[in-house]
Amino acid sequence: MDIDTLAAAARELLLVAPADFVAERTARQRAMRADDRDTAAAIGKLRKPTPAAWVVDLLAHEQALDEAVDLGPSLREAQANADPQEISALRRQRTSVVDALAQAGADLATDAGHPATPAVLEQVRSTIEAAMADPHAGAAVRSGLLVQPLESVGFEDVDLDGALAVPDAVPDAWSGSGAPPIDIEEGRRARRSTRASRPEKQAEQDEQDEPAEQDQQNRAPDPEPEPTPDPAAERRAARQAETAARTESREADAALDEAERELAAAEDRRAGLARELERATAEVERLERSRDDAETASDRARDLLAAAQEHRRSLGR
Repeated sequence: MDIDTLAAAARELLLVAPADFVAERTARQRAMRADDRDTAAAIGKLRKPTPAAWVVDLLAHEQALDEAVDLGPSLREAQANADPQEISALRRQRTSVVDALAQAGADLATDAGHPATPAVLEQVRSTIEAAMADPHAGAAVRSGLLVQPLESVGFEDVDLDGALAVPDAVPDAWSGSGAPPIDIEEGRRARRSTRASRPEKQAEQDEQDEPAEQDQQNRAPDPEPEPTPDPAAERRAARQAETAARTESREADAALDEAERELAAAEDRRAGLARELERATAEVERLERSRDDAETASDRARDLLAAAQEHRRSLGR
């Protein structure tokens, strides 16, 4: 099986609206069977893209994502240099680019007859931001082979497991440049400045110290401070929940794909039975015509025999 041939077929197939994906996949699989059964089988296993992934693939087909992905290295460099002005300017540019691309994706989806919902467009934005944050995700998004949306969580690498229709066709999505991802959420880690505490005033009179200490002992203990949120633990919990959700989604997609393949096979069997029934019906009609012709011939033969017998009787008189 040729990976390039499969990837080319997948890119074309992923541009089809999700509602029409299964029928088009079945048609392409059947068309490929005569030339390459292995590639045909691989086409039959291609997953249907989510609506957000479909919109991103439409943008990739138009080569509209290049500016967004190319902005990633500048953001990473500014982050590494800790240049707040440059980071702020680049983040404003990022927001402008992401919003423009989301609108362009909405227009493409509408032109294709399947308008995107606000929830889908939010996933499109998250996917584009992930492509800007992580060079591996950038390669995946630009490939036009995306089947599920992406999300960047903090400084962690974007999870690309199951994100591509043909992973072997996009090696940069896995090897990449090794550059660290960008933190997408601004203000998540605010710097805290430490100040030296001022010394407490000494008591002016020794007589006042003892009552103050006694009052302090009798006073109810101060409530324990609430535990400080752990951003790293929260990110890990969010990532675990996201991974579990993606696993469930992949399992559901796999079950749906299997059901769709079974439906396609049942349709093939039904079409074959319909052809058999058509041939059997034609054979029955042919036999019925033969029977009618035989009965007509038999009737003519009886008429001829009767006429001959009558003629012989008339001669005997």
